[in-house]
Amino acid sequence: MLVNIYKPKDYSSFAIVKQVKKITKQKVGHSGTLDPFAEGVLLIGIGSSTKLLTEAIQFDKSYKATLQLGSKTDSMDLTGEIIERAAIPHISQEFLNTESSKLIGEQLQRTPMFSARKIDGVRLYKLARKSIEVKTNPKMITIFNLDCSINHESIQMDIQCSSGTYIRVLGEDLAERLGTVGHLTHLTRTSIGKYTLKDSMTVDKFEEVWKSLNH
Repeated sequence: MLVNIYKPKDYSSFAIVKQVKKITKQKVGHSGTLDPFAEGVLLIGIGSSTKLLTEAIQFDKSYKATLQLGSKTDSMDLTGEIIERAAIPHISQEFLNTESSKLIGEQLQRTPMFSARKIDGVRLYKLARKSIEVKTNPKMITIFNLDCSINHESIQMDIQCSSGTYIRVLGEDLAERLGTVGHLTHLTRTSIGKYTLKDSMTVDKFEEVWKSLNH
């Protein structure tokens, strides 16, 4: 059995795993890191169900994101340092639809330095914090659907994609197509496979349920 936990903002995925481990006193794993600044669905495996995570990691995902235009950060999100600013041209909804549609489909996507991916056993974000840049091979991903709407100087993005997609990279690529730069200021994972945000439970709620089932 996999548990659909809601990860709030400003918590790491590991912190949630640690909390669940403390509650259950069992082996606990998750099906894919969600950035600390992001919120939403985190699939948790407990005990023998951690074996199911191998398959769950491959599930398609969906997200809602806000892309702030005009400034680019080293982490591609609001937690990083601004490294570039650019003017924001007039962007019509029609132009936005045209350019965003070009990002739909199968494509090679670069891995951001601020990510949990490991190179030679070291997580990339640890190297990034030391200003060490390493070459990473791009990964094949698929964007199934990308709905965007413009709101002053930001873009609201609704994304359905394959596992392994970095929404921060997608946001930066979209900003470039629109003739400017950008970074994510909000990210919510709304589903992993059949597991949705509306069905997710907080760690506190999970603790209640766990205790009622195991006492």
